[in-house]
Amino acid sequence: MRFILPLPWNPVAKVILAGVLLVGSQFLLWSRLSSGSPFAPEMPRGVVLAFNVAYGAILLLAVFQLVVDLARLPALLIGQGGFAVPVAVRYAMGLMALFLTGLGVAQAQRVPPVRDIDVVIPGLPNAFDGYTLVQLTDLHISRLFPARWTQAVVDRTNALHPDLIVVTGDFIDGSLAMRRDDVEPLRGLRAADGIYAIPGNHEYFFEYDAWMAHFAGMGMHLLPNAHAVLTRGDGRIVLAGVTDLSARATGHPAPDLARALAGAPARAPIILLDHQPRMARTAAARGVALQLSGHTHGGMIVGLDRIVARANAGFVSGRYDVDGMTLYVNNGTGLWPGFALRLGVPSELTRITLRAGAR
Repeated sequence: MRFILPLPWNPVAKVILAGVLLVGSQFLLWSRLSSGSPFAPEMPRGVVLAFNVAYGAILLLAVFQLVVDLARLPALLIGQGGFAVPVAVRYAMGLMALFLTGLGVAQAQRVPPVRDIDVVIPGLPNAFDGYTLVQLTDLHISRLFPARWTQAVVDRTNALHPDLIVVTGDFIDGSLAMRRDDVEPLRGLRAADGIYAIPGNHEYFFEYDAWMAHFAGMGMHLLPNAHAVLTRGDGRIVLAGVTDLSARATGHPAPDLARALAGAPARAPIILLDHQPRMARTAAARGVALQLSGHTHGGMIVGLDRIVARANAGFVSGRYDVDGMTLYVNNGTGLWPGFALRLGVPSELTRITLRAGAR
């Protein structure tokens, strides 16, 4: 109302605008009514996009209004009554909020570009020097990211001809009945050493056991508190995975790195898949060489990423050296359709090349 009331419009127009903003602000309520969960808006894709534009514009407009109010505050405090905000400024605020949100939603829903990084791993067997793996994470396959988007991601991934594909959780938003067709293209992922995956927190929101069985049936190797050993000649590396921190709340096993590494060959470099990056220091203390995570979506918006980092032990996007371990926090292949906005924090399809380093 701080934005609407000062506008030089007739009362009917103001009421209509207020109604539109009110409807847009209740996106999560409409999502819950459409599917039974605020995390899965079961609406036509165009409606989901429109709600994201409206929701994002409301949030940005609130930020702009706060900036204007703070600029007026000193004058108000000394009894000068502040200053009148020109109507042109209010129109500019509204148009800028719409433009930035439209741009952010367009960035969020695209098929991500490839991002290449090299990671040096001490003691990596020579046979694995140059080994490539593709990390997919936070796909959030949904009405916003449907089968055709999933297929495009699979095609782009397969075109890289990786040695290994890993998926670090948050495959879906929705039940198996809702998303069966949309995830089907994942069956076409191809890598020389296979596809390995762990759950993210969103799998626990929607029929966790059914989804895990379904992904296993699609040919994925699941690593919930488990590991696999990858071999090249006499060289070995350990690929381990843990469950998500939210697992315990749904009656499923909590993350257990000790269990995941039980029986792993000594001195073989360890790559850990952990959806959330918060426990990276614990992993480093256990001798993990490389941890791959997601969950944060990179913070989605420049500035907001600082707040997201605080909720994730300071880790939000990109590469970190954590007590000698490399942590890579992926910005995400997709993101949650309830807030699909990216400004300055692009999605990514990440190809990681391993390089041998001195132990």
